[in-house]
Amino acid sequence: MALSACRPCSRRPSLRPVSLPDVSVICQTLRLGRLSLPLLWLLLLPLLSRAQVVDDSTRVLYGPRTTLVVREENMLRNQPEGSVLDTTLTGIHNSRNWYYDSTFQQDLGNVGTASRRLLWETNTNIGIRYGRTAFDKYFRNSANIPYYDTRSPYTYFRFVQGAQGEQVFEGSYSRSIKKAVNVGIAYERFSANKQLGAVSTREGQVTHTGVLVFARYQTKNDRYHLLTNYYTAKHRVAEQGGIRPGINSQGVQDSLEQLFDYEQEAVWLTQAINKDHRDRFHLAHTYNLVGRGLTAFHVLDWSRQYNRFTDDRLTFEEGRLLFYPEALRDSARTDDVSLYRQLENTVGFLGRTKLLEYRVYGRQRTGRYTMESLTARPAPERKVPTVQADTTQIFVGGNAAFRWKIFQVLLAGEYKLVDEAWARGSLRLGPLSGELLYSSFAPTLTQQRYSGNHHRWATNFDNTNVTQFTVAFNQRIGKPTARVQQQLYAAGQLVNVNSLVYYGLRPAAFNRQDLVPQQLTGANANQRLLIGTLRHQLRYGVLRLDNIVTVTEGGDQEGLSIPRVVGNSRILAEGFLFQKALFSQVGVEAYYQSSYQPYDYSPATQQFFVQNYFTSRGYPVVDVFVTADIKTVSVFLKMAYVNQSLDGNDGYFPTPYYTGTPRSFQLGLKWNFFD
Repeated sequence: MALSACRPCSRRPSLRPVSLPDVSVICQTLRLGRLSLPLLWLLLLPLLSRAQVVDDSTRVLYGPRTTLVVREENMLRNQPEGSVLDTTLTGIHNSRNWYYDSTFQQDLGNVGTASRRLLWETNTNIGIRYGRTAFDKYFRNSANIPYYDTRSPYTYFRFVQGAQGEQVFEGSYSRSIKKAVNVGIAYERFSANKQLGAVSTREGQVTHTGVLVFARYQTKNDRYHLLTNYYTAKHRVAEQGGIRPGINSQGVQDSLEQLFDYEQEAVWLTQAINKDHRDRFHLAHTYNLVGRGLTAFHVLDWSRQYNRFTDDRLTFEEGRLLFYPEALRDSARTDDVSLYRQLENTVGFLGRTKLLEYRVYGRQRTGRYTMESLTARPAPERKVPTVQADTTQIFVGGNAAFRWKIFQVLLAGEYKLVDEAWARGSLRLGPLSGELLYSSFAPTLTQQRYSGNHHRWATNFDNTNVTQFTVAFNQRIGKPTARVQQQLYAAGQLVNVNSLVYYGLRPAAFNRQDLVPQQLTGANANQRLLIGTLRHQLRYGVLRLDNIVTVTEGGDQEGLSIPRVVGNSRILAEGFLFQKALFSQVGVEAYYQSSYQPYDYSPATQQFFVQNYFTSRGYPVVDVFVTADIKTVSVFLKMAYVNQSLDGNDGYFPTPYYTGTPRSFQLGLKWNFFD
């Protein structure tokens, strides 16, 4: 369990009551412009700061401890009671925590751009998969959203603004209707200005908007529970293709050290747009048949993902198409559309006792994948289907856990009829644990078939098989009341990968290279990774340290590109000020990854691919921050990448020819209201 800093809720002073604006007022602001909602919240802050309810004795009635968070994963373990609202202050300044995936990521150096997980992770999502994941980080997972059990209306918002034009806003409102029902609505918006090749520093690159409506219901006898939500979001990115290095009069291309003029640099693409629109309806409900020992459950999940790539300015130079390998359908413009729909029903039984917890289920998944591409002139406005696929699959699976004092055994797995499966078994004894994981999964639908204006393939790959063995040690040192507390986590992994499918390059016309999915076969089919992770956390008085490092051996094999060393270190001092009216932190956080050849990015296909022509140097990124917790509001001020130019480098490349965001001052607010 991570050591965290959270100011005790009971120490917050009481405030006078005030009512919040009606939800309908908030909804109306969504139609007044893209900045109207954040601005409305900011204008209301002085009034809303008095939003806790007190009785005649000035005792706080409603607050974080009367607002419980309920999640689907807990309901499906027969633990629907919910947990206390998280008021942790540590980490709110870190950009990895601003979105819906806080893992280490490789991106294109700006908010909202395409990204992928940086470190190895074994896939356990078997069956048909769409394969367009470049923008997953910015979309909610409907199976993991928070629901609430509140004694009073609960409102939450978060706002981040950076000097380079990066902006994040999230707001939500929920309230209970008696004890049985809680309903809510949430709104999100991310945006960023161009950092490269921009005519103006205010020229937008990324816009993301999303709306979530959610509800929770339970019967008075607590036998039936229901969670449901509907989520819709649109993500739009102006793709630039990276920096286009200049060539001097001697025909020599600019070196990498000369490519840090940011908005002054030339880029390959000026009219390319990627759109990712998603809709999802999700419902999960349970009914206790015999107490908590036998419960029936059903989960319904419907999703739709629409992707469209357009480029209205294909450029030729000396008869050769720039940036793209070729134009298969239209040499003037590109318009490729891809759509995936999926319907999934899961039915089963679950239960728990003091020693045993189990779940068994059956699942049906139906998916439909289509692609359309602009036809060749003279009829450029007519699209024709280039890919069509309909699939229905059946799964069976389950898990069981036995726990007794410091001893725990866990077994879990899933089988798709008749050719895919994953299975996991783990054993824990006190701080020591061991786990064996096996997964066999087919390539994604996009890896199997693709047909657009610049790329086309049809493959027939075998399953990828992964066996992973993990040993770990996780121990807290020091009592919770002790002045010195430590948490130590160490893990080692041995991963064997067979028949890996990845995106790579092959020779194409005009001595160019074309992007295609590939699979390792024969003598190169087997690959082995050795991964070590060490994390140490320390609390000593007002001092807090949190250091984590992951070392990967074998990440530079064919089809893989993983930095050997990835680390993050945070050191801060925290404490109360002004008679405990303000809780604050002052600290430094540094991220480091070693030199390697990062995946390159193809905007037309929204895929990262292995390359061998660009090496990114090892680089640190250092942030200096101040955070404060004032009653129900948390604030942070941060200078990001404060070490730019101080180490002799004017920037870094997270992806080939995409520079990371330069030094930027950022501020953020996180506010909770309980009336």
